[in-house]
Amino acid sequence: MAEAKPTSLYAPSAMVFAVAKGDDAATATVVRASTLSCMPTAQGTHPDPKAACAALNSTDGAFDRLLAAPRPDRACPMHYDPVTVTADGIWQGSRVSWKHTFGNACAMNATLNGNAVFAF
Repeated sequence: MAEAKPTSLYAPSAMVFAVAKGDDAATATVVRASTLSCMPTAQGTHPDPKAACAALNSTDGAFDRLLAAPRPDRACPMHYDPVTVTADGIWQGSRVSWKHTFGNACAMNATLNGNAVFAF
């Protein structure tokens, strides 16, 4: 019987990120998406894969840590026009399916606060 051997020294990390209009990831309309692979090198369709991989590494796999308290100097309108961000794939060898819904695009930008992962 053949023995399974790893093909790399690194745990696989291949993710798909999306930003969609709507409050249900299953039915929302995707407005943009990006792919990212971090091991052994940062690559994918993401415009800054090195910065995105560094931001993901800083979360230790807790994707909620991508979110920050909205900046107090940033005022957003109080209208409801939901935007959902998703992260699906394999992160450091573990299956990931994460999503977060914001009240509107301004609230998303204020909460992500320039985070490289969703800057595409």
